[in-house]
Amino acid sequence: MELTATENDTGDPLDGLTPEVSQHPQTLYRTLREHAPALRKEGVGVIVSRYDDVSDLLRNPELYSSGEEAGRLGNKRPLIPLQIDPPEHQKFRKLLDPLFSPQRMRELEDRIADVVNQLIDSFEGDAEIDFVTQFSLPFPSSVFLTMLGLPLDELPRLLELKDGIIRPHVQLGTSVRHPDADALRERTGERIYEYFDAVLDDRAPGDDDLIGRFLAGEVDGNRLTRYEILDICFLFLIAGLDTVSAALDCFFRYLAEHPDQRAELVNDPSLIPAAVEELLRWESPVMIVPRVASHDTTIAGCPVSAGDSILVMLGSANTDETRAPDANQVRWNRSRNPHLAFGGGVHRCLGSHLARLELRVALGEWHARIPQYGFKPGVELKHTAGVRSLESFPMILGVS
Repeated sequence: MELTATENDTGDPLDGLTPEVSQHPQTLYRTLREHAPALRKEGVGVIVSRYDDVSDLLRNPELYSSGEEAGRLGNKRPLIPLQIDPPEHQKFRKLLDPLFSPQRMRELEDRIADVVNQLIDSFEGDAEIDFVTQFSLPFPSSVFLTMLGLPLDELPRLLELKDGIIRPHVQLGTSVRHPDADALRERTGERIYEYFDAVLDDRAPGDDDLIGRFLAGEVDGNRLTRYEILDICFLFLIAGLDTVSAALDCFFRYLAEHPDQRAELVNDPSLIPAAVEELLRWESPVMIVPRVASHDTTIAGCPVSAGDSILVMLGSANTDETRAPDANQVRWNRSRNPHLAFGGGVHRCLGSHLARLELRVALGEWHARIPQYGFKPGVELKHTAGVRSLESFPMILGVS
């Protein structure tokens, strides 16, 4: 089946790149799974939507590469470790995984709770806030900049650089695949390299932050090269300043829409860890990850040639009824929840333990202090494409 987007499209209607689709994508996911589980779309690639196929793609890097040919993001070299396939991938994960281990992340819990409460203190007593600018954006960004050892007053600049890579079309007001958007992404990539090049000039191995550990780190007895550190920092910037913010936008929008389920978390905070997993499954803030076929193959009856781009729909896989018969229900008491919100296989999200901790702490501290909140009347929230963040979330406090 072939589909062609029109010139007036603001995105691709079947790959999650429109705000309308991104707001509540589950209906589209179901349509794709039922009617076109592997859909070839002109100019885009093969869109894969069923859980079993998505899981197989993620766990087979020899056949489905995550290398930079799967999608350039303004970078000159492969981003580490995202765009490095096995066997070289493992040597970088051996260095990076311990920096984000569950134990190391647990050591940050009190500090993360302090950040949450300081932000809530700043608008305590207000009847209305913008949840994005006053909470979901500054909270994880502040945590991550501190971990990198970067000054918090650099956040506006770094957010601009991040958005110039992830959503340049929003900055320019163009379609997703407009040539000007591609050009802005390339220019922004140059600026990111220049920024971190200057940062590295002022750092020394052993500084008590992630960049200091990168400078001191060794892979198989060899220090990381400057280029390798730059490629790690590039990835950390665009990943660390976006995905948790997007998850918070999705989570709190859902809980504002479903006050009865929100009340369950307020009345029984022990449900929050399970709620985080369930909302990651249902909302899947990162809708899609790219891969490229290394060899000719077939996916769900669709012929795939070596070099074909593949869009792996994590959100659709997570709501697949063949995996769980009640997949279209959101409930906090699932005994098992093997979702793919963080991907799977060797490229599973490096920062998943940090993300889970931030989300658990945010939901716990927030609902202990602000149990009632809702939408500002007349406001329609629209998520951005692909990674489902909000530009604004006018929220009324103290009402359900």
